[in-house]
Amino acid sequence: MEIAVLALGCFWGPEKKYGQLDGIYRTEVGYCGGNSPNTNYREVCTGTTNHAEAVKLEFDPKIITYEQIIKKFFEFHDPTTLINVRKMAKIGVKK
Repeated sequence: MEIAVLALGCFWGPEKKYGQLDGIYRTEVGYCGGNSPNTNYREVCTGTTNHAEAVKLEFDPKIITYEQIIKKFFEFHDPTTLINVRKMAKIGVKK
């Protein structure tokens, strides 16, 4: 097994999508970067902590390659944004 950690604008959708792929055996969500070592969802949703939501994947490279995981990453996420702009356009900044 290998591990990949990917920072996205929102982790819930990608975690679910990755979890449905063959070769992904475990997913875990959390935060990376940011201004404080111990943040929470409410703080991150203010947009002031500079954290990115992240998904940790445990995968079997014999079934799914890292390159395939990264290809999916670009399907799930606009990497030019820290926050999921598509979601913000629909509902605004989370508070």
